[in-house]
Amino acid sequence: MEGVSGYARSEGGHIAYRAAGEGTDILRVAGNLIAVGLLDEEPHAARYLRRLGSLGRLIQYDLRGVGQSDPVESGRDLSVELLASDARAVLDALHVDRAVVLCEGGSFASIALTLAANAPERVQALVLINATARTIAADDYPEGHPAERIERFVTENIDPDRKWVDPEAGADDVDLTAPSLARDDTFRQWWVEAGRKSASPATALALLGVVVRSDVRAALARITAPTLVLHTRRNVMTPVTQGRFLADHIEGARFVALPGADQSVWSGDTDRLLDEVEEFLTGRRGGSTERVLATVLFTDIVDSTRRAAELGDGAWRTVLETHDAVIRRELARYGGREVNTTGDGFVAAFESPTQAVRSASAIVNASSGAGIDVRAGLHTGECERRGDDLAGLAVHIAARVAAAAHPGEVLVSRTVRDLVGGSELRFTDRGEHELKGIPERWQLFALNP
Repeated sequence: MEGVSGYARSEGGHIAYRAAGEGTDILRVAGNLIAVGLLDEEPHAARYLRRLGSLGRLIQYDLRGVGQSDPVESGRDLSVELLASDARAVLDALHVDRAVVLCEGGSFASIALTLAANAPERVQALVLINATARTIAADDYPEGHPAERIERFVTENIDPDRKWVDPEAGADDVDLTAPSLARDDTFRQWWVEAGRKSASPATALALLGVVVRSDVRAALARITAPTLVLHTRRNVMTPVTQGRFLADHIEGARFVALPGADQSVWSGDTDRLLDEVEEFLTGRRGGSTERVLATVLFTDIVDSTRRAAELGDGAWRTVLETHDAVIRRELARYGGREVNTTGDGFVAAFESPTQAVRSASAIVNASSGAGIDVRAGLHTGECERRGDDLAGLAVHIAARVAAAAHPGEVLVSRTVRDLVGGSELRFTDRGEHELKGIPERWQLFALNP
């Protein structure tokens, strides 16, 4: 994504930021400690950010101590006010007078709420997603969690010895944050590894300690910006009652309860969430959406995490460059359109299912010739098109079909097999499969070599 990047100077530290797009400035206040530079590696996060970025100029930054921002200075007392001043410094560095402030929730909302209360002239509008003004329960705040539960959760989930493959080892932050992806091992591994790369255990503990122990309820009465509060109904991490409290105490705030249990904005019904944001900011709802029939292709490198660790960063980068060149060449040969990349794979769309299967076969074979094991999955169905992106059930089915493929295999749904029935392509029945998150069982077929 093209744009600008740099550092904002803020009270003894440098805060890394990047901004891309055009139109209304949207300052994203993250609801976690994942560095901005790592989000493009995760397909769900990348897709969410692409659509959010289509609504204006998206400004992102790393919290103090996270990612490319300066470490927390030894002896410096962290506070919500300091973290809010860091966000304001980013606006200053980009010469932004007023911006939409969008916070992705939880206790980190204290940063956005403090900014909106202390600098109302800088906040054009406020969007709060699964947010809270206070996390810990009090006599006058039964909406919160017991203090001992919060302390245990924070301590266990910054433990550097915690293994991503063992969600039973203490409180499972993936299951609480993104329950719809909790059984997706690839996402779970990325989540834990990205957290480790983003902040040291001591920094993570310090930052989380500040926000989860904060109480900014008194600031709510000073917020004057138009405010949208979005909250998932079955959210366990940040109960919906905490969102309703925000809306009840910010004058004129609009509250929308969304289906689902996900705290994360990247999982669950992201499109419904962003439809609400788009309508709030632009007055139109999903105006760029149209439905199209397409054959969707997903590819990925087999066992990429292990291979990257074995090769090292430099050699692995060379492998990825070769892989990307091979796939783009074969997509062009067969009339495919690149939708996006997933770090170690591609998502593409075709008008012709026959050409899609041929392209997938060529990709697998050419990659094998280059010493790279790739698998591919395809499904044909109606998709939602927003700009260059595709969404909808058909896309999810294609992704799950690819996940079920063996190394070097092209696996297709019965829909694809039936549509290419008049071609020379032949398939072997792989039986019925349960696809994660997809209703019913699906009959899959492997392309014969």
